[in-house]
Amino acid sequence: MLLIPAIDLKNGRCVRLRQGRMDDETIFSDDPIEVAGRWVAAGARRLHLVDLNGAFAGKPINGDVISQIAAAYPELPIQVGGGIRDEDTLAAYLAVGVKFAIIGTQAVKEPEFVRQACRNFPGQVIVGLDAVDGMVAIDGWATVTEHPVSEFAKQFEQHGVSAIIYTDIGRDGMLTGPNVAATAALATSLSVPVIASGGITDIEDISALCEVAKCGIVGAITGRAIYEGTLDFAQGQALADRLCGVS
Repeated sequence: MLLIPAIDLKNGRCVRLRQGRMDDETIFSDDPIEVAGRWVAAGARRLHLVDLNGAFAGKPINGDVISQIAAAYPELPIQVGGGIRDEDTLAAYLAVGVKFAIIGTQAVKEPEFVRQACRNFPGQVIVGLDAVDGMVAIDGWATVTEHPVSEFAKQFEQHGVSAIIYTDIGRDGMLTGPNVAATAALATSLSVPVIASGGITDIEDISALCEVAKCGIVGAITGRAIYEGTLDFAQGQALADRLCGVS
């Protein structure tokens, strides 16, 4: 199971939000490229980049920074989400070296977009499903739908996505622990890999996820915990490698 550092970008800075609220941020660095280097040096084998401004604007806002990180680490798989609402944007990210494009809001609003993207960019499309009490949220988490996560996940599985990122919004950035049960239940119901997100706090959370990794959980995204020091990234990845094996 991979431990995947999150670099959330707002106005060119590396920040973390609490429960997705743009007005509740902590700025961790003015230099996201340096931050990326820090996690690479610590042994990260993938990075998770999010254009927070883009998620709300519906188009890339921090694309230049993302391009610079991809150029700085051309051999490192990078997954990017936030504001990918059309195929031109998706193609542009892949062209600068991004490995995986994460489709969130647009996947829910226009599932056919995911189907077509999977056809044109096989193996490079991930769908991010964010949930409040099990229901999918979109538009930068501003709107909660009446659709359960499992409903969309099974649909996108059929379209050929390479993975599903499942985020429990209520836990994101709160350091309250991931929703292990819900993540495992979703992974069990799917044949495509699931990446856990939201709430990871410490080494015990990595251990808990590893206990259910065999359900199909191949990665865990972590942000605030590794920035605030409640989780040592290198130690967490070493534990995951030992308990789950390298994924």
